[in-house]
Amino acid sequence: MKVSVGLKVLKGKVLSVVNKKTAVVENTRFVEHPVYKKRIKRVKKYQVHDEIGVKVGDLVTFVPSKPYSKTKKWKIVPNKVK
Repeated sequence: MKVSVGLKVLKGKVLSVVNKKTAVVENTRFVEHPVYKKRIKRVKKYQVHDEIGVKVGDLVTFVPSKPYSKTKKWKIVPNKVK
């Protein structure tokens, strides 16, 4: 699958597989505190559309897509991150 230039490509770890086509993926990023300069861990969970059948613990790449439901607006890119 080709990924369009300019799309926000995120990587994350699969936390759970809700049903055949939905997975919950956790994206972790680090931000720097503006005053104290300490790195702070920020974690966000995304519900993503899964066509390839990922398992819990897999590292995946996902991109924005058309809305599949109220909360599911991301799609997993087929090539897994090792």
